Amino acid sequence: MEFSQMPEFLGLSLLLGLLALVATAAVARGWLRAEERSGRPACQKANGFPSDKSSGSKKQKQQQRIRKEKPQQHNFTHRLLAAALKSHSGNISCMDFSSNGKYLATCADDRTVRIWSTKDFLQREHRSMRANVELDHATLVRFSPDCRAFIVWLANGDTLRVFKMTKREDGGYTFTATPEDFPKKHKAPVIDIGIADTGKFIMTASSDTTVLIWSLKGQVLSTINTNQMNNTHAAVSPCGRFVASCGFTPDVKVWEVCFGKKGEFQEVVRAFELKGHSAAVHSFAFSNDSRRMASVSKDGTWKLWDTDVEYKKQQDPYLLRTGRFEEAAGAALCRLALSPDAQVLALASGSSIHLYNTRRGEKEECFERAHGECIADLAFDITGRFLASCGDRAVRLFHNTPGHRAVVEEMQGLLKRASNDSTRQRLQQQLTQAQEALKSLGALKK
Repeated sequence: MEFSQMPEFLGLSLLLGLLALVATAAVARGWLRAEERSGRPACQKANGFPSDKSSGSKKQKQQQRIRKEKPQQHNFTHRLLAAALKSHSGNISCMDFSSNGKYLATCADDRTVRIWSTKDFLQREHRSMRANVELDHATLVRFSPDCRAFIVWLANGDTLRVFKMTKREDGGYTFTATPEDFPKKHKAPVIDIGIADTGKFIMTASSDTTVLIWSLKGQVLSTINTNQMNNTHAAVSPCGRFVASCGFTPDVKVWEVCFGKKGEFQEVVRAFELKGHSAAVHSFAFSNDSRRMASVSKDGTWKLWDTDVEYKKQQDPYLLRTGRFEEAAGAALCRLALSPDAQVLALASGSSIHLYNTRRGEKEECFERAHGECIADLAFDITGRFLASCGDRAVRLFHNTPGHRAVVEEMQGLLKRASNDSTRQRLQQQLTQAQEALKSLGALKK
């Protein structure tokens, strides 16, 4: 470049520099205005800290890691805890033992139903088979009487779905949902479902006053209005004849579902009522032979009833025992389970479980804070050896020591009344076995 051209070049450079200064000043003025409007420096985030891409990415990774990490299981130990079944990743809402005693079904909000083998309960590892609930999750589950299928209530679909169980060559099962779900009929949330042991009907009950009786093909056979202001529990009796419900009124109402000789549905008729509570009834349960029932009420009592009556001759159930359970008075909801032989009553309030001897009316065991959440379901297995409970992501199985003690007491009474040596010898052997079982659990009362 020649020296004569230098002045022109310098002038051009000065002009470009001046334009750059003007642009910078304009941008700075815009930042200052934004700062005045927001009340904070423009270089800071809304939280008052300088923006930092590296720190933001670290926080995002930490949040993702927290989401992926599962919440810690509730730790619980007790000398009578037989096992804890842990495979669900969501809270378990319902359980059901199969009629053949081989399986336990559980459903949770993790979109799965798990089938557990009861023969593994006392093993170190507890195997389960998983059935996926597509695009929904089950809140209630019940086995079919032949143990070849189970039904669930869908939380979002508000309907029943049937799963068929097909046994594989390796001993496992394949679970297949039927092509069509039951039609939607309830207008309020469903709180209970059941299948008659006869295989003749299905029951669903909602939180208003409605109980529906269905055919196995999804046809509504009858609609029951319980007139209990709101239902809190409903169940089908183990014999398959009766449907019962309780609610805001101080009674338990029982109906018989009648069928003809050829198996055709006829009608639903009122059978009898359990009257004696002075406040709303939380829950009730049947014994395995349907000849006994137990109930628990907001009046702070539980009652045991003899329901082996001829209701068609206007015979009412007999009250056998009343016990105190103060926790029921202030509880939002109590759960109840009755052992198959009606010797033991299990009551759950909050996250704790209480076991009562129904003959004496005395509390014999208590499991405080057995779950991290409120207990959602209680059930004895069909042998009465175990009590199962759920409320968080685990099922806890307890040895039924009050049941063993009741057997010992019964054997001792029979032994005193035995009239011949052979009967006395047989009863003595059974008594010794029952006492040894209690000793092994460290639960034999001296």
